[in-house]
Amino acid sequence: MMTNSVMTWPILSVVTFLPVVGAILIFFARGDDEAARRNARWIALWTTIVTFAVSIILVIRFDPSQPGFQFVEKLPWLAITITYHMGVDGISLPFVILTTALMPFCILASWKSVTLRVREYMMAFLFLETLMVGTFSALDLVLFYLFFEGGLIPMFLIIGVWGGPRRVYASFKFFLYTLLGSVLMLLAILALYLNAGTTDIPTLMQTAVPRNLQTWAWLAFFASFAVKMPMWPVHTWLPDAHVEAPTAGSVVLAAILLKMGGYGFLRFSLPMFPLASQDFAPLVWTLSAIAIVYTSLVALMQEDIKKLIAYSSVAHMGFVTMGIFAGTTQGVAGGVFQMVSHGIVSGALFLCVGVIYDRLHTREIAAYGGLVNRMPLYAFVFMVFTMANVGLPGTSGFVGEFLTLLGTFRVSIPTATIASLGVILSAAYALWLYRKVVFGVLDKPALASIKDLTAREVVILAPLVVLTILFGVYPKPVLDMSAASVQQLVTNYNTAITAVKAAALVQ
Repeated sequence: MMTNSVMTWPILSVVTFLPVVGAILIFFARGDDEAARRNARWIALWTTIVTFAVSIILVIRFDPSQPGFQFVEKLPWLAITITYHMGVDGISLPFVILTTALMPFCILASWKSVTLRVREYMMAFLFLETLMVGTFSALDLVLFYLFFEGGLIPMFLIIGVWGGPRRVYASFKFFLYTLLGSVLMLLAILALYLNAGTTDIPTLMQTAVPRNLQTWAWLAFFASFAVKMPMWPVHTWLPDAHVEAPTAGSVVLAAILLKMGGYGFLRFSLPMFPLASQDFAPLVWTLSAIAIVYTSLVALMQEDIKKLIAYSSVAHMGFVTMGIFAGTTQGVAGGVFQMVSHGIVSGALFLCVGVIYDRLHTREIAAYGGLVNRMPLYAFVFMVFTMANVGLPGTSGFVGEFLTLLGTFRVSIPTATIASLGVILSAAYALWLYRKVVFGVLDKPALASIKDLTAREVVILAPLVVLTILFGVYPKPVLDMSAASVQQLVTNYNTAITAVKAAALVQ
């Protein structure tokens, strides 16, 4: 199950906890108010860049042919049974890299727009990075739960302190929704511990969980991950959180925090509860199909740019859950790729919204129009991400959607057919938004003197444009990284189901 890449130092712990070191440096950095703010920005930026640089070593040293966990670290921790156990495989590594790669962009996006409590803001983001990387690297259920839930606290503060006018309402709604689902997951973790006598994830993945416990544990984990994704009908916290969050908060929320739900399904639901996963797969397909069509229609009715992109995120996550629970190689691989692609594209779209919001301080679609006349560079960048959001061939958005549809089509033709409508609807709302904001007549006085992208904004958006097109034309790096782990997951899942069917026939 485990293959340990030869590393003489605990690289995963370094990647995970380096941002905390940066946060401590910011806390102790002295100087007058202006100097303290400047120091906080630079320390946060350099911390996230160094963390990303160290995480690249993981990619270089990672052996994609091995399906097991690599860079494993294991130390006794709480009450002998609970260990500090870290490791990554082909399913978790893409999300670790996505997290570390996007954080410098988040810091840069907040460079000018955040002026109040800058030190606390930067510290909140650095703590959040540690908790997100930890979630994707933890190989012990209790450790995973601590990281998974811990991420709520900095995000709650980021929305509640630096958000918009209804920030307190949005932050409490976000906190209560996600916490309520996770309490059930904690009970399921206790039940699994009592059954197997361990909270070690690789051990539990190879332990046969009794059928009745599988059902209840699956539902408990599902409650937590469905809210985090978020799946219809528990998605209502997301648009409120996005609208009120500062730009960088929206980026992290859409690009990384939403992916924890999908990652949870891949790490726990399919490998630990295969029989329950198969039993409930039709339920997940139904919810996914409703999410794809319903939230796309809701997106068409929005007047706020952020709300429209938030609803489109729910629809795109519908493809992920549909692909994962199809239980086919294409479906699961497509789900992983779609999450990585959506992380890049949705994060970039929220950064694009932040660019024009910083200039006009409104997110109303009606306030814009004809931007191509004053901001040609912005119009081009926004077009690339809009096309990726639609799923245009040649952009990263196409690969994930196509693979999830292909994988689902093999097991449920009606689900795949209904989900295909989402592709048409996404074109409708995304192109409508683009036409309203970018094209048309430049007749609004406020837009007459609007400036195109600054050098800082080009530095933020250019790499994301390159990645969106690169992964659309050449998706091999992401697909190859996860291929062996996905194949092992699908094989084990189908083997468990086949064994039960064979046993039933014998009886």
